[in-house]
Amino acid sequence: MNRIGIAVVGALLALMVASSTLFIVDQRQVAAIYALGEIKEVITAPGLNFKLPPPFQNVVFLDKRIQTMDSPETRPIFTAEKKSLVIDWLVKWRIAEPRQFIRNNGADYRNLEARLSPVVQAAFNEEITKRTVQGVLAGERERIMGDVRQRLADEAKAFGIEIVDVRIKRVDFVADITDSVYRRMVSERTQVANELRSQGTAEGEKIRADADRQREIIIAEAYRDAQKVKGAGDARASALYADSFGRDPQFAQFYRSLEAYRATFRNRSDVMVLDPANDFFRAMQGTPGPAPRR
Repeated sequence: MNRIGIAVVGALLALMVASSTLFIVDQRQVAAIYALGEIKEVITAPGLNFKLPPPFQNVVFLDKRIQTMDSPETRPIFTAEKKSLVIDWLVKWRIAEPRQFIRNNGADYRNLEARLSPVVQAAFNEEITKRTVQGVLAGERERIMGDVRQRLADEAKAFGIEIVDVRIKRVDFVADITDSVYRRMVSERTQVANELRSQGTAEGEKIRADADRQREIIIAEAYRDAQKVKGAGDARASALYADSFGRDPQFAQFYRSLEAYRATFRNRSDVMVLDPANDFFRAMQGTPGPAPRR
């Protein structure tokens, strides 16, 4: 029984020793072997590796994938025309020299970001102050990012890292200037809208005036054509009357008498005091005679 216990204890001790001396390096990692506070070896290839048990040697693992650092705070930066802008940026980086990285930053990435962030902000300050607002917002944005990346390339070597990319996420005015810009934009848009309304009103008046003019022309031409037709009709009627009256004088006399009666007795209130034997009533009496004068 004692032998079995001793065997179990020995196996456990062997397992503990093995676990403290063997370690696996993942393909996404870099391993640094420390001995008495000094880096003895850096292992970049993935696989199973051996080291001395603590406290003789210790292992620190670092992530060698691309990391992202965002701007920790938004500080205003003045452009060439002394306009204040707020820039949000990000930096993509990865470990290039593990020994240098550990010497300068230890194994905590927050130490690197705390030291690298002011360097990036200073690089952006230098590039933004050379350019105008228009250049920062549109025309030279890509060039600014490229110049900042080039500036950081040498600085990054001291940190043991490689700068992969630099990007501007957002460019904006400070709060007071933003409100002023918005008010100016509203004023400009209102002015444009008023100008468009004025142009629309002027065009509307022009269209209405042209329509009124065309209406007057159409009415005048229609009246002219109507008068021509009426004149032609009256001339045709007169010719027919003359022809008819020439063929039958008595009918003509009778017709003129009826026209005279129609004109005389137009209203019921009309009163005439005449001798019944007057020639005016000759047509009513059936007696031929000269037509009454109207």
